[in-house]
Amino acid sequence: MSQRRWVNSIMPRTTPGAASPFEIGLLYVIGVVQGLALVTFPAASAILVSPTGFALSSTQYGAMFIPQVVLAILASAFGSSLARRLGLRGVLQFGLCGNLASMALLAVSPFLIGSPAAFVTLCLATGALGLGFGATTMTLNTLIQGLSTPARQDFAVLTLNALIGLGTALAPLLITLFSWLGTWWALPVLMSLSLGAMLLATLRAPLDLPVGEASHGASLPGRFWIYAAAVLLYGIAETLSGNWAALYLSTQRNVSAENASYALTAFWIMLTLGRVIFAVLARKLPVTLVFVGLPLLLALAFQLVARAQDASAGIAAFALVGLACSAILPLSLSFAGKEFPAQSAAMLGALIAFYQIGYGIAAFGGGPLVERAGLAYSAVFSLGSLIALALGAVAFLVNRTRAKAPTGSDTAPVPQVRP
Repeated sequence: MSQRRWVNSIMPRTTPGAASPFEIGLLYVIGVVQGLALVTFPAASAILVSPTGFALSSTQYGAMFIPQVVLAILASAFGSSLARRLGLRGVLQFGLCGNLASMALLAVSPFLIGSPAAFVTLCLATGALGLGFGATTMTLNTLIQGLSTPARQDFAVLTLNALIGLGTALAPLLITLFSWLGTWWALPVLMSLSLGAMLLATLRAPLDLPVGEASHGASLPGRFWIYAAAVLLYGIAETLSGNWAALYLSTQRNVSAENASYALTAFWIMLTLGRVIFAVLARKLPVTLVFVGLPLLLALAFQLVARAQDASAGIAAFALVGLACSAILPLSLSFAGKEFPAQSAAMLGALIAFYQIGYGIAAFGGGPLVERAGLAYSAVFSLGSLIALALGAVAFLVNRTRAKAPTGSDTAPVPQVRP
């Protein structure tokens, strides 16, 4: 590398859209890998609850995600403070290390089946994943939005989250494939190798978006709580499908584990395709209308899920849920980041934390509702329609608030801090 290129690579950028293709491509690839890691545990739910596998109860299965949620919230909430010390690249590397530790623990967990240490190891693995997901997702969204021109920010954020969705869609397929080969643990092994490669690749990329000190110690704006409510409700709705779809179809509707896995895959594929579609059409579609309309579609889709009686109906219903979920989270993050650019890292980190709170409510709450409250899985999904309608009301409020508030209302000069 020439001296000029080396100097340019380590100097902090002050203008959006100045990132190299290698940096943008790396962020997108990390998004795919993060999506794979996130859904590896739910994709392996049949193995985790099987009497011939880990033999977890529904309550144990849900409780397994508590460490993930708690640590993801902490990593997201304090990610912007950590970025001021380590830089965004340092936080990203920290997140990749968390993901790597999670997949390594999951890879060795089959050796502990039948021992109490197995459940402890799974909880440690989900906890490490929480740290990894919280730090990585906050950093990815902050970087991809900050390194894009204002006109392309919606497109960039939607694209990134579409690629995260691509990873989530691949996880159930790969688990099914490796389970058929009798080596389901090969997925976390491959994930560990991939995450190691991503970690090494970050050493060559500056990823040097400036981090503002202006928001340090300052309270978040009042309108933040409207966005927080939106992503929390979205987290419940998405996780209801992502974590419980396979168990619902296999235990209540007597669908084969393979077809139940296909339904979960259909959910993630349509969530991904929806994000791709909305990213491509971001400049032509009225995104505010999309933001309100998708929760209404989601309410209808949950009713179809609750009434699905066989594999084909279940696959189709969860595919519609995925489409309805697709653009809600990316648009929430994009709207918040554009409205408060000087507090972007803090805002996005806090919003990811609220998404994780919603994730935790659905991931853990499903088990007690079924085992202790006596609700059928179909009734739980039917209740999801109420969550979707509440999300629609909040989305409408977000749009009204954005229409009244000037974009970039907090755009005070931001001191440049080199990561």
